[in-house]
Amino acid sequence: MKEFQLIEKYFQGRGPLRKDVVLGIGDDCALLKPAIRKSIAISCDTLVENTHFFPDMPAQALGYKALAVNLSDLAAMGAEPAWMTLALTLPEVDEAWIKDFSEGFFEAADYYSIALVGGDTTCGPKSITITVQGLVPEGAALTRQGAKNGDWIYVTGTLGDSALGLDIIRGAVDVRPEYRQALITRHYHPTPRVLAGQSLRNIATSAIDISDGLLSDIAHVLKASNCGAEIEINDLPMSQGLKDCVSEEQARHYALCGGEDYELLFTVPESQKGALHMALTQAGVRFTCIGQIRSGKKLKLTLNGAPFEASFTGFEHFK
Repeated sequence: MKEFQLIEKYFQGRGPLRKDVVLGIGDDCALLKPAIRKSIAISCDTLVENTHFFPDMPAQALGYKALAVNLSDLAAMGAEPAWMTLALTLPEVDEAWIKDFSEGFFEAADYYSIALVGGDTTCGPKSITITVQGLVPEGAALTRQGAKNGDWIYVTGTLGDSALGLDIIRGAVDVRPEYRQALITRHYHPTPRVLAGQSLRNIATSAIDISDGLLSDIAHVLKASNCGAEIEINDLPMSQGLKDCVSEEQARHYALCGGEDYELLFTVPESQKGALHMALTQAGVRFTCIGQIRSGKKLKLTLNGAPFEASFTGFEHFK
């Protein structure tokens, strides 16, 4: 199958229809007509075989996850997903694989109402590059800078499940049968907190999505906001599956630095705690307070109020 036949069969004309897409796939450029008085949030992410995913990862799951991890960046900014481009590099044309990949990809696209408006296909080592664009009211975007001394630190959902799911896939750990599939699903099908991010506009003072692990990602917020923080280990939200399948020490390790949770970490001043509770309760999103922003520039971990020394760190692309 030739390149343009592949695009036409598996990607062109699929996904949600948006009135702000004047011209989509099929020309040299897409033409978009964004809503007035809104800023455009843009994020790009690449997934490379053997670095970000195993060769035997199900294509449907890869298609879904490739888009979901990009949507998580839009969620962290409080943006509404709008448009995207997809650059797909493949060593050969495997129609069965492409069919399954596109099914997972458009499952996420349809659910989050984001339109595919262009991209590229080429021959080479397998990789997926997606650029997403979203809309956010002017002046309402969430950023990593803005956390202030005294703000409370929250996270959505639970932490550590995805990393444990990856270790199950790798064969590095054996878990109780009743939790196995749910933990693998948390790795293959993360939930970008798009609605939660939009609900946090004008409430949160800073936000970031947790992709490289809690310790790594909160460090980005502290650096951007020029502040420190204190986190209580016992307050970290963990699923029953995580707690039942590994030791307490291992569970803390997964929750602190496992990575690929794609939950939101955000800060909220005391005066907005009531608004936060109402907004995320209405959005149907679980959230947990795990600590507080402090003066200075250090991150302090405590366990039952006593200092806790972590012997591990989050993921880094280049060591």
